[in-house]
Amino acid sequence: MKKHKIAILDGFTTVRDDLDWKIFESAAEVKAYDRTPPELVFERCRDSDAVLTNKVVLNSAHFSELPNLRYVGVLATGYNNIDLDAARARGIDVTNIPAYSTDSVAQSVFAHILNIAGMAEQHAEAVRRGQWTASTDICFCLGRLTEISGLTLGIIGYGAIGRAAAKIARAFNMGVLAFSPRLKPGDSDGTAMYAALDEIFASSDIISLNCPLKESTREIINSENISKMKDGVWIINTGRGPLIDESALADALKSGKVGAAGLDVLSSEPPPSSNPLIGAPNCHITPHIAWTTFAARKRLIETAFDNFASWSEGRAKNVVNP
Repeated sequence: MKKHKIAILDGFTTVRDDLDWKIFESAAEVKAYDRTPPELVFERCRDSDAVLTNKVVLNSAHFSELPNLRYVGVLATGYNNIDLDAARARGIDVTNIPAYSTDSVAQSVFAHILNIAGMAEQHAEAVRRGQWTASTDICFCLGRLTEISGLTLGIIGYGAIGRAAAKIARAFNMGVLAFSPRLKPGDSDGTAMYAALDEIFASSDIISLNCPLKESTREIINSENISKMKDGVWIINTGRGPLIDESALADALKSGKVGAAGLDVLSSEPPPSSNPLIGAPNCHITPHIAWTTFAARKRLIETAFDNFASWSEGRAKNVVNP
């Protein structure tokens, strides 16, 4: 049986230096590229009937020039880089990888929360600078630390990651409010109390963004909604950068209205040096790494292969353009 030909366009962030694509080699001829600039997409996909991509854009112009292409496997949960209508019109199945990073991203939510609560980043850097060595006190403390037990975490987006974060919050004895358009305010699943969006803003000590990026959620953190929040609120974003109006958040951090922010994503990545959140006070930014634990990346590759193998056998799963 003739093997499929697969082009993997931007595999570096998935495999890095500790994983590989060997699982695919039993079922296909594989050409893997760490990164693919837009001008090389046609050349690298021309002979392939299957393409794997993380963030490389594939649109109708690509599909019209790639007559052999029948399958696109997105190496992520989000698939906004693929023109689904154009793919459907040409009989190209597009699949994604759901839920592979749930625990890793929920863990990152609390890595940011605990970093802010204990000022871990600042204290570790102060020790490296010799400030504890020079201190006259056994305990060298840069500021007021926060106990999160008893605080209220407001979760915007109550899918798999939001629910995992809620369970962690309850283990820390936090109160949990959750908003999702499909949830009825006042109901509860025993972990979180469902709440309207304005109640999330008004009642939360910490707000975690775990919702998808849609027009209804774009810049959901903006100056108007920040004004509804408690003074000193913390904002955590491990979802998508454009969920936040970055200039509004930077202004709120400078004024103290927002006490701190923990962000794993920004509106443009890598960010330009002009991004207003880089250098903003009490703003802790990690470079889009919440999903990149070894376990999560390994699951991603295994699920990507299962998606591809299922499709090649005529029983496609996780198709996002049926």
